[in-house]
Amino acid sequence: MPCRALPCSVPPDQTAAPRTRAVLRSLWAAGAFALLTAVTMVAAGACLPQAQAAESAAVSTEHSVATLITDSDTADGSTPLRVALRLKLQPGWHTYWQNPGDAGEATAVTITAEGGLTGKTDAIQWPTPQRIRDASLMSYAYTGDVVLPLSLPLHAAKEAASVEKTSDTGAGSGTGAPTTLKAHASWLVCASVCVPEEADLSLPLAAGAPHPSAQTPLFEAATQATPVPSPYTATLAADGTLRVSGQDLSPRAVKEAWFMPDKPGLIDQAAPQNEAVQNGAVELHLKRLPDLASTQSLSGILVLKDAAGSEHALYQTAKPAPGATAGVAARGGSATAASSLTQAGFGQQVVFAFLGGLILNLMPCVFPILAMKALSVAKLGKAERRTQITSAGCYALGVMVTFLALGGLMMALRVAGAAEGWGFQFQSPVFVTLITWLLFGMALNLLGVFEFMPVSGGVSGTPKHGHWHDVLTGILAVVVATPCTAPFMGVAIAGALSGPPVAGLAVFAAMGLGLAAPYLLLTAIPGLAARMPRPGPWMQYLRQFLAFPLLGSCVWLLWVAALEGGASVVLLLATGMVLLSFAAWLYGVAQTRLIQQGHTRTNAALHGLALLGLLGALALIPALLHQQGSAAASPQTSALPKGVEPFSTARFEALKAAGKPVFVDMTAAWCITCLVNERVALDVPATQQAFAKQGITVLRGDWTNHDPAISAFLKERGRDGVPLYIYSPAHGPEVTLPQILTPGLVISTLENQTK
Repeated sequence: MPCRALPCSVPPDQTAAPRTRAVLRSLWAAGAFALLTAVTMVAAGACLPQAQAAESAAVSTEHSVATLITDSDTADGSTPLRVALRLKLQPGWHTYWQNPGDAGEATAVTITAEGGLTGKTDAIQWPTPQRIRDASLMSYAYTGDVVLPLSLPLHAAKEAASVEKTSDTGAGSGTGAPTTLKAHASWLVCASVCVPEEADLSLPLAAGAPHPSAQTPLFEAATQATPVPSPYTATLAADGTLRVSGQDLSPRAVKEAWFMPDKPGLIDQAAPQNEAVQNGAVELHLKRLPDLASTQSLSGILVLKDAAGSEHALYQTAKPAPGATAGVAARGGSATAASSLTQAGFGQQVVFAFLGGLILNLMPCVFPILAMKALSVAKLGKAERRTQITSAGCYALGVMVTFLALGGLMMALRVAGAAEGWGFQFQSPVFVTLITWLLFGMALNLLGVFEFMPVSGGVSGTPKHGHWHDVLTGILAVVVATPCTAPFMGVAIAGALSGPPVAGLAVFAAMGLGLAAPYLLLTAIPGLAARMPRPGPWMQYLRQFLAFPLLGSCVWLLWVAALEGGASVVLLLATGMVLLSFAAWLYGVAQTRLIQQGHTRTNAALHGLALLGLLGALALIPALLHQQGSAAASPQTSALPKGVEPFSTARFEALKAAGKPVFVDMTAAWCITCLVNERVALDVPATQQAFAKQGITVLRGDWTNHDPAISAFLKERGRDGVPLYIYSPAHGPEVTLPQILTPGLVISTLENQTK
């Protein structure tokens, strides 16, 4: 076919190629632009503020990673915001439930909202924990990825609310301003050791209607793991039997069950619960502790496990079973043998109490008062027998009434939920100050600065004391004796506090009788009083000399006040001593003028000035109360010797779990017996070398200021005061040492337990 035009003579590929290349270039440019746009959008999204995220920046600690998460990445305040502390724990580590069990500490978190919306919460909605058994201890804990949710109510800030009222947008209930969540969390993680950790977290949220975030599945999983209210009824019998009743309960439906109380110290958490399932009921045999009163309900998590292995967690409250109150009271307030006061056990408690009070006369705490009584005993030889008996009776009355008052106060505090122990009042700087002033005033009296209740008309003009003085001496003897716990007293006090009130008061009365017994014995046996030296001028010198033990006690109490309240308390205490000295001196001058000149206007003025000095000292008490509150927030502690660590329950349990021997010294600055034992038996080279040689860790618990952990440790071992010395060998049961130590006694105890 002939060619009719020029284009026919050009090859086809020479005309199509430029067009194809142009199209390809256009497509490539469009694709590149689209790709660039996508990359730019992704990059821009990555650079946007974190307000669109529902998880905060992570805070990494040594053993965990903490973040703050929400189930919505926006908030408008129309509904409470679900927020949670998320802890990613390293394998092998765990943290604790609200009731950590026999060891540990519950996680705590406080979350606040600032900005367009405000709010605050610290109430964790606890998921069901795992049970972790370690030897004879039980812990309730979480492992792995832990989510602890909270519900945060949000409200519009005042400034934003006023703007919202004038806005005509009408968009939702929010303010349009962003909100920032801030949280402070602290938790304890444990494996073979326990480590406290904490973090400060921040998460900004944009304003807007709530919608699910990427973290919503975590909240759903936490909800599934949270116990639901139980549909069953439950009762708790006097013997600790927890009976749960329900029609759908049967051996086919429930293969295993256990109960976890939401508060510690009520049952023995490590004891086997020996469940028994029958048609219509599940019974768990719990071991009650003394703190679980007969009229008290018990609440916690009941876990029912079916044949397929599925666990159903219920929040269950058990009320006292009918007759439980009478049953427990008949056994002394507890189902445990240790705290029951049978007829024979009660007699033993009374004997121990009397022996403890008797030995208390030899304790260094009571020495200042014994010095004062020595002067009274010296006067018995010249007194009529009736006067002797009356004086001894008034002294014994003061001792026993004060013991009963202290015992009643301790039992009342226990019923109210406080765990106060013997000597607890010396943990108050105000009480220490008042006792220091009282002892200082008595020292001034012994030195002759003033006299108690002068009676004019005597031959020598020497003031005489009434029987109220003997009662006051008995009261003071008990007050200053409380820093010490004599042998036998620990068992007696523990039994008194765990038994019925009447039996407990009888035990405290027996303790007071033991303290007063030596003075009563001197008056009951005339021959003993007759053997006392005859009165003479030496008594005046003895009286003045006996003021110095009281002044020495004042110096010791000044040191205690410095540890408890710091320099400010010491300044107030010393100022009060100056005012008391001024008041006592003026009162003594007035007494002398009264004997010499009778009643005059000058005497009245001196008495008024003395009263002003006394009132000036008492006016310092409000300032002392303020300092006591400040001291509780930041208590002072004495320095520990080399090789001695401060006591903590976590450290003690960690050492025991690691199979290491531990020696525990529970002490206080106001306990003279404790200080003497440390100086002569514990902090001496021979004992320290024995500790080091056997690889023993010494933990010293300072109970000078109130410490709930130490109070619980004492109570677990049947003690309500210090000193307490416990040796826990690497293998074997704990050994309790006597309350009076020598280096040989401590070293021999260590050696005997390692054989």
